[in-house]
Amino acid sequence: MVTEPAPAARTQDRPVYVIGGGPGGLAAAAALRERGVRAVILEKSEHVGASWRRHYDRLHLHTTRKLSGLPGLAIPRRFGRWVSRDDVVRYLEKYAEFHQLEIVTGVAVSRVERTEDGWLVRASGGRELAASAVVVATGYNHTPRLPDWPGHPSYTGELLHAGDYRNAKPYAGRDVLVVGVGNTGAEIAVDLAEGGASRVRLAVRTAPHIVRRSTAGWPAQRTGILCRRLPVAIVDRLARPMAKLSVPDLTEQGLPRPTTGLYSRVREGAIPVQDVGLIDAVRTGKVEPVAAVESFEDGKVVLADGTHIAPDAVIAATGYRRALEDLVGHLGVLDARGRPTTHGRRTDPAAPGLYFTGYTNPISGMFRELALDARKIAKAIAG
Repeated sequence: MVTEPAPAARTQDRPVYVIGGGPGGLAAAAALRERGVRAVILEKSEHVGASWRRHYDRLHLHTTRKLSGLPGLAIPRRFGRWVSRDDVVRYLEKYAEFHQLEIVTGVAVSRVERTEDGWLVRASGGRELAASAVVVATGYNHTPRLPDWPGHPSYTGELLHAGDYRNAKPYAGRDVLVVGVGNTGAEIAVDLAEGGASRVRLAVRTAPHIVRRSTAGWPAQRTGILCRRLPVAIVDRLARPMAKLSVPDLTEQGLPRPTTGLYSRVREGAIPVQDVGLIDAVRTGKVEPVAAVESFEDGKVVLADGTHIAPDAVIAATGYRRALEDLVGHLGVLDARGRPTTHGRRTDPAAPGLYFTGYTNPISGMFRELALDARKIAKAIAG
């Protein structure tokens, strides 16, 4: 029978291995160190914050600096209210240095296995690492998901995932279709329109909820924090009149108001689009909403309304997979969609001592929730 090691064994004999050197992994390791528990971060790339280094150039946190700091170190005031991608990377580097975190880079973990008295972490180079507990923090945006559209090999233009997009320079003077109207797709569409693309279309399958990033100095994030404590039906009901007051009706421009409730959509995994220029771009025709992509045919894109268009490039902002199946799928801790069945301080009864952080997309802000989960995980592991 497999038993969970006592807390004392965790702190004295074997370290806690944290898989992933992004904000979630760094936060968990720092919180554990604060409680006197040795934590070793295993990061497959050569630097912390690898996913942030790959994001497009204009990206900023959609959450405020004050509400996005990780445990034990605030984000510097000089980074401004909405922190840029490059400053997020600088902050994560400083965070690791400040907390003197033990990080091993260039090590890819392939599998986590339960043992009689803890965990075994299998990693590159034939490593077999004994752990008292494991924190999986490989990230929400791990593996790009590019739909297998029928006929896509016939397309003669450029087809890429949003994860490979950096800036608008290569698309100046070109006709571009962006597929997906989440925050990434919306921001890339605006970036293209402002960066000189000759035409920008945005393929929309389901009309999104759009919120102002800040209204009269009040950030949308604070509203999101308040909403998490309210019943879904009440938030849905309150959100409708607020949207009508703050966001113009863009139906005539091809982007109607959503028919589903805002918080109902959040619970399904669809976070509202924070406006960083999309409203004005749609209203002025710089970004044209069109129907969803159904397939490709004779080198053209076929939309759900039957329209055939021939953009020079298609950028698919179609999300990511968590890609946890090979790592922990054999342990029975993932749901039908490949997401962990538990997160934060909770562990699956079949896998005590295995923790997950960063696999939800909270309306209250990812960094804020990573910080809260880190402290809860550290408390649970320290006993």
